[in-house]
Amino acid sequence: MNIAGLQKLTLLDFPGYTACTVFTSGCNFRCPFCHNSDLLSSKDNIITESEFFDFLTARKGKLDGVCISGGEPLLQSDIVNFIKKIRELGFLIKLDTNGSNFEKLKDILQGNLVDYVAMDIKNIPEKYHLSCGVNVNIENIKKSVELIKNSNVNYEFRTTVVKELNDKQDFKTIASWLKGSKGYYLQCYRESEKVLNPIYTAYTESEMKDILNLIKQTGLEKVYLRGI
Repeated sequence: MNIAGLQKLTLLDFPGYTACTVFTSGCNFRCPFCHNSDLLSSKDNIITESEFFDFLTARKGKLDGVCISGGEPLLQSDIVNFIKKIRELGFLIKLDTNGSNFEKLKDILQGNLVDYVAMDIKNIPEKYHLSCGVNVNIENIKKSVELIKNSNVNYEFRTTVVKELNDKQDFKTIASWLKGSKGYYLQCYRESEKVLNPIYTAYTESEMKDILNLIKQTGLEKVYLRGI
């Protein structure tokens, strides 16, 4: 495993639990608004896998779970074994993913290896490539959405809302796509020196609330604002 970062305590990343967050390096997307740009192609390990598991062992009884984030964790060839090792220590596991690797995600969910999945929804299908910065197999994205919706695992979908990329009216399409979901979160874009392409802007709090209400009018009730 290429471990590019470790947050030793988070009260936010894994809803309802105290957890640590481990960041893997490498991503197959190049989202221009990405805040973790230093993880996109990094091969440097912040800590070794053995050091990480020494840390986890010392936190048994103190932490509830582990968030596995990135980058894109499902690019890691040994991600399944990594998850199993965490599970053997008795921790709950949350996985962050962009949903592009449908087959590996299916193996993980069908194997009951994680307790919570957070999948990014970048845009409406027709504009997905604009938000990802690369050409995307949108069918794999759609299959991952349906896989998660029909799984037994707890989950959320989430969109980082960028004014230049996400039109307000686009969220009617996204709401239809995610109909029946357990939870959909709108995260307001925030400017940062780490962003790949710092030309984007955020909607105001009032505008974000307008988008929230627009989505609720479509019948998707379990939608929330995060970070506002």
